[in-house]
Order: sequence, then C-alpha cells, then structure tokens
Amino acid sequence: MVFKEKVAKLLNTALEQRKDLFLISFAVGADNRITVILDGDEGINLKDCMEVSRAIEHNLDREEEDFALEVTSAGATAPLELPRQYKKNIGRTLEVKSGETAIKGNLTAANEETITLEWKAREPKPIGKGKHTVQKKQEIAFAEIDEAKVVLKF
Repeated sequence: MVFKEKVAKLLNTALEQRKDLFLISFAVGADNRITVILDGDEGINLKDCMEVSRAIEHNLDREEEDFALEVTSAGATAPLELPRQYKKNIGRTLEVKSGETAIKGNLTAANEETITLEWKAREPKPIGKGKHTVQKKQEIAFAEIDEAKVVLKF
C-alpha cells in the first residue's frame, strides 16, 4: 500500500504543476500496474500524458519496486464523469441517458450540480393536423445521469 501512496503523491504533484489537467481515474493493480486516466480543460495530448508519466516514472526506483505505468487520456467515446468534463464540452452535442430515457441535445450550460441540454423536436400541432418543430430545453442533475457521451460528428 505504501507504493500506491507514493505514486498518488507523485501524481498529485504533477497535476499541481498543470492546473489545466485533471484526474479521471487512478489505480495500482496487485502487480504494480499503474493506470492513470487524465483529461484537460482544453483537451489533452500525447505530450501532456508523457509529462505526467515522466513525473511519476522518474521518481520511482525500478530496483526497489518493479512496475508498469500507463498514462492515457479519456477516450473520445468514454462517458463523461466529472462536472469539469461537462464544462469543457459546452457547445457540443451530448447523448444523455437517465433511467429509461435518452436525450440527444446541445450542451448549453454546466455547473457543479446540473447540465442544460437544448434540442429541436417534432411534435403534433396543438390545433389541427400535422407536426411542427419546437425548441426543447431541459436541466438535468448529475445525480440523475446514468451515462453521458459526446456525440462525434464526422
């Protein structure tokens, strides 16, 4: 357990140097396999991952403890997990699952407790036959979100 604490301390120190990066997950397996998943307010690139990897690796002694280290970014298709990830994706289309419903909409706002999605929907006209397009807007609490992913456009 001492090894994990040492790695966590090195990781925290590296992230203090780079306030634009933040931790999504951190684990140390039984075989000392260290897995760090990061994201960044302005995105994250290979250089960022290498910088954090070096900050950890260069301060550990392989003669003392054998280990494997993997520092990666949250994948483009990975679900959003933290409020900070939602904030950096304002303006993008998300698919949000909450219970039995799934909403695909433009993320227009995010704070520490909720997100706001906006989208257009075709609904029956209140009077007469046919349908018309209406603008929808919904605020969703993080506690109600089962999964949210950015919809990639090609």
